[in-house]
Amino acid sequence: MQKNTAIAVGALALGLSSCFAGPKQLTRSLDNWDQKLYIDNPWIDGILWVVPVFPLAYYGASFGDFFINGYYFWVKDAWDMKGTGFKYYQPEATDGTMESLLYDDAKFCEVK
Repeated sequence: MQKNTAIAVGALALGLSSCFAGPKQLTRSLDNWDQKLYIDNPWIDGILWVVPVFPLAYYGASFGDFFINGYYFWVKDAWDMKGTGFKYYQPEATDGTMESLLYDDAKFCEVK
């Protein structure tokens, strides 16, 4: 009985943990909105972080992404070994840009 319970708990843990991996469409869409708002008006963006509109919205988006990611992981991506990407919004920068630190030639805190 304990062996079956352990197997069931392990399978459930693996199945649910896969829901954290995925395109994270809601969270990344919120991040796009945050970025665009910061470019357009840093003061309003800062206020929405302090109030805390953005922290609560990110929490809700993460909860929703749990279900969306599970679908994409198990139905679309896990079996063909190819992940679903997310197309980020490309804003028109008004005061320079910074690159992701994941780029090979990116510089820390350098504005271009």
